[in-house]
Amino acid sequence: MELESTRDSSQAGKPFFCPSHPSEELWLFCEQCDQPVCQDCVAEKHQQHPYDFTSNAVHRHRDSLQELLRSTQQRMSTLENVLGQTDSVGSAIRARAEAVAAEISLFARGYVKAIEEHRDRLLKQLEDLKVQKENLLHLQKAQLQQLLLDMRTGVEFTERLLTSGSDLGILVTKGVVASRLAKLNSAAYSTHPREDDSIQFSPQERAGQCHGYEVFGAVICKAVDPAKCTLHGEDLYSAHQNELTGFTLLCNDTTGEQMGRGGEAVMVTITHKDKKDCAVKPTVCDNGDGTYHISYSPEEPGLYAVSVCVKGQHVQGSPFIVMVKSKFRKHQGMFHCCTFCSSGGKKAARCACGGTMPGGYQGCGHGHKGHPGCPHWSCCGQVKMSSECLSGLPSDRSQRSLLRTVEL
Repeated sequence: MELESTRDSSQAGKPFFCPSHPSEELWLFCEQCDQPVCQDCVAEKHQQHPYDFTSNAVHRHRDSLQELLRSTQQRMSTLENVLGQTDSVGSAIRARAEAVAAEISLFARGYVKAIEEHRDRLLKQLEDLKVQKENLLHLQKAQLQQLLLDMRTGVEFTERLLTSGSDLGILVTKGVVASRLAKLNSAAYSTHPREDDSIQFSPQERAGQCHGYEVFGAVICKAVDPAKCTLHGEDLYSAHQNELTGFTLLCNDTTGEQMGRGGEAVMVTITHKDKKDCAVKPTVCDNGDGTYHISYSPEEPGLYAVSVCVKGQHVQGSPFIVMVKSKFRKHQGMFHCCTFCSSGGKKAARCACGGTMPGGYQGCGHGHKGHPGCPHWSCCGQVKMSSECLSGLPSDRSQRSLLRTVEL
């Protein structure tokens, strides 16, 4: 606004008059206040301030203005350049967005086409599977109907023979009738439908590629066969009191192939053999790949009967017995190579392995009598580091009393 107000006067060369003294022309410049003044201002407000004639001061201030002008002009040039670049980038963004939109549309059309084709293929597989299952059921139904018709005919004939036939007639035809009935009774037939409704759709399953696009979803007709399901685990037949243990159930189909998916109805019961009211509540974890982890923590030692059923039927090896041992006995000694090394050569130190050394050493030593030949526990002689301590058990009481471990 100040530049606008002074533009007309500066361009026209008109004199400037003092706003405080309207009759006085501004022809002096106060250096301290950095403003034009008149002679009355110098005599009043600007007394003692350094001043000079405007014609002399203008040269100094013109140079600084020109320097600022050049700097401002350079910045204007930079701004104009940035504005040009901004316009160019904006145009590039719009062009790139249009190109990417075209790519997205092309991709989407191709993907939709691939999905639709995959859908049609799945529906075709489903229809073929349905027809196959129906044909097998129709064949089984026709065989059963024929067998039932033959049985009904034989039964009706035999009933008439027994009720209306003469004694001689019965005796004459009994061989043929008996043979026919025996043959009908021995005819093999399935007591269950050969097919079931085990048809499922798995949307997460990878189904390969269609027109270069990866597609998902498959029609699954595998049915779990409890007789082909198996149990696995190191702790399948043994456990320890108040310790979490478990095993794995592997579900397979009728061909013995792993199901590869979860969702089966798995039921597990664990009951004490001697204490019927002592039951363990197991936890069944569905891993989603056809395997199930069963974990439990028995509170009482003893024998437990474990039943594992899928769809209400026992799996292979079920039911089975689990031996639950008393709480795990921790070792009280040390796992050493020999008594001589672990005790620092003390003669009085002993080891439960029963080994001794010449010279009055009551503990074991490498290569000497009784040494087991490998590292072992000093408290019970067990050679397995992760084993349970046997020290103090009734069967070993007499031996352990003679081979008490000396604390080192």
